[in-house]
Amino acid sequence: MEQSAPVPKVFVRTLHAPVLPPPPLVHGPLAWLRANLFSGPLSTLATLGFAALVAWLLPGLIRYLLVDAIWSAPDGAVCREPGAGACWAYVTQKFSYFMYASYPRESVWRIDLALAAGALLATWLLWPRAPRQGLAALLFFVAYPPLAFVLLHGWEGAGLATVATDMWGGVFVSLLVSTVGIVVSLPGGILLALGRRSRLPVVRFFCVVFIECVRGVPLISVLFMANFMLPLFVPANLTPDRLLRPLIGIALFASAYMAEVIRGGLQALPKGQYEGAMAIGLSYGQMMRLVVLPQALAIVIPGIVNTFIGLFKDTTLVAVVGISDFLRTVDTARLDPAWAGPTISTTGYIFAAAFYFVFCFGMSRYSAMVERNLSTDGKHREP
Repeated sequence: MEQSAPVPKVFVRTLHAPVLPPPPLVHGPLAWLRANLFSGPLSTLATLGFAALVAWLLPGLIRYLLVDAIWSAPDGAVCREPGAGACWAYVTQKFSYFMYASYPRESVWRIDLALAAGALLATWLLWPRAPRQGLAALLFFVAYPPLAFVLLHGWEGAGLATVATDMWGGVFVSLLVSTVGIVVSLPGGILLALGRRSRLPVVRFFCVVFIECVRGVPLISVLFMANFMLPLFVPANLTPDRLLRPLIGIALFASAYMAEVIRGGLQALPKGQYEGAMAIGLSYGQMMRLVVLPQALAIVIPGIVNTFIGLFKDTTLVAVVGISDFLRTVDTARLDPAWAGPTISTTGYIFAAAFYFVFCFGMSRYSAMVERNLSTDGKHREP
């Protein structure tokens, strides 16, 4: 009688296998370095060359900006001594002038209040998923402009002495000019882009001529035209203020460039989006507001922010028409005989470069965050 083969024992796992971390070269800092800095021979060579350049320049910069720097001094005599580094004492002494220029010192609290209110409303409006952003937009675009004007310009009825725009200048004027240009250029660019695609020949012709004429000349020409030619087209009693003229010129200039950026987003949108919106019975205004523009603007976020950054830096050109912006105050302050010196002037321009870099880099990082939130690059956010 044959014996049956023994039945093999079967082991059934009742617990899940432990989750092991991915290999270091697949996920983590080493993987990031390999993918971004050492992905190939050319990338490795560029990384090593850049690292060598940084190692060569960084010690000297640290010594000039920090170690040998002059942090406190009554005048520029110490900063003119051989071997002296950056003269941060000059920035400290002239900081009030950099911020407010010739604005009366007893009234600078009005500038501080206006800047603080604007920063608070802008943060509320731009912060992702902030509550009641509609109210923030209403306050920022409707209530804030007249309030800021009353604070900065003054109103005798409110007990605020009038300060002419001839005395305005410094950081707050740079922020004012750039903010007005940015706020006006986006809706202006949208209207011009839609007008350029309009089926009405007159509207399309006007928008095309305006965009091409403005984009065909440098910003300095637009500023000179706004400053010297604009008063010739209005009655003498309605001549715009000397600060309002470059504001109008910058807003028009930026709107023309913004129009082409937005038109690129409109053309990149598939035709089916338009057809689908019309198929469900949406009017032209509803189609643009609910379907087309949200997608088109999300596509061109990098281009929009790039235009904003360029506009923020180009505001320094208002100095050519007599507006004392931040860079102009830095250039004027270095002419003080008590603070004359090569390292002193260099320190002032380094401070100005840091100011513009912080704002431009902040706008760039904010746009990157918005892109990640909207997943405009086709990637899905991790929960």
